[in-house]
Amino acid sequence: MSLSFLTARPIAHRGLHDGNRRRWENTLAAFEAAIAGRFAIELDVQLSADGIAMVFHDDRMDRLTDESGPVAAYSAAHLGDTRVGGTAATIPTLAQVLDHVAGRVPVIIEMKDNDARNAQLAVAVATDLDGYDGAAAVMSFSRPLLGHFARTRSQVPFGLTAAGTGPTALALHERAFALGISFVSYHVRDLPNAFVAKARRRALPVITWTVRTRDELALSRRHADQITFEGFDPDANASLATN
Repeated sequence: MSLSFLTARPIAHRGLHDGNRRRWENTLAAFEAAIAGRFAIELDVQLSADGIAMVFHDDRMDRLTDESGPVAAYSAAHLGDTRVGGTAATIPTLAQVLDHVAGRVPVIIEMKDNDARNAQLAVAVATDLDGYDGAAAVMSFSRPLLGHFARTRSQVPFGLTAAGTGPTALALHERAFALGISFVSYHVRDLPNAFVAKARRRALPVITWTVRTRDELALSRRHADQITFEGFDPDANASLATN
């Protein structure tokens, strides 16, 4: 499978939100804005109490909603009725987001570490993606979670999300090669490093997270293949900060 969709266009971090003022992260409004800009979409998934993949970054509700406590304590129906940031937007399921995007732009799904329920999360994501007709990829910081996803035998490519420059961290990252990863998503401020260089020698696409400044944009362009961005328009970045 060609992975050119990962690098063809910049990737909007949690959708094209506006810093959670009116258009909040990981909402259908943020995803629609990304689609309008022809940007790929990065999003996050957590499991609901009843095992549904929900599009939400944090493992707790407190920062983004008026609810409190773990996302995993709430049913998908309750989460689907929960407003994000006091707006009309509510927490969508992954299936709802895929139906909304409908292949118009690529979707890159970060599976958040759900500890003992990682195998269940991997199956839920793979199930939602089964038969999806658009470009999609899956990634995670958790190698065990990626292993669970690999065991679903999904045809969707998966990659390692990572950070760090120390030799121990880089050696641990290299273990992901054995899982069959197809790409790497790396913290832009930790470039360059030996692991990313090895990934590129293996012809694995490297995307970076999360580019917010002109310096980070230049760093990514030197050492990676595409950016995951936030807080600016990469098609018109004259106002981008320099540090």
